[in-house]
Amino acid sequence: MKLSRPVSWFLLAFGVWSWVIWVTFVKNLIKDSSGLAFDDGDPTAYFWVHLLLAVVSFVWGTVIGVIGLRGLRALRRTS
Repeated sequence: MKLSRPVSWFLLAFGVWSWVIWVTFVKNLIKDSSGLAFDDGDPTAYFWVHLLLAVVSFVWGTVIGVIGLRGLRALRRTS
């Protein structure tokens, strides 16, 4: 299967966007002072659930970005 150039760029941009957004989210989660993420210094269920969401998003963002990058490389080889 061949991906078009716009689809490949979209997938690559989605992968990069996913990393930027979720890295920022994890930094904010770790610095949380509202009491949601930490209770007397101990991580709460809120923290663990959101950390799991971030890790899954990192993995999916990486996979999707790599697919987009491979699509762009394949298009460059055929042009």
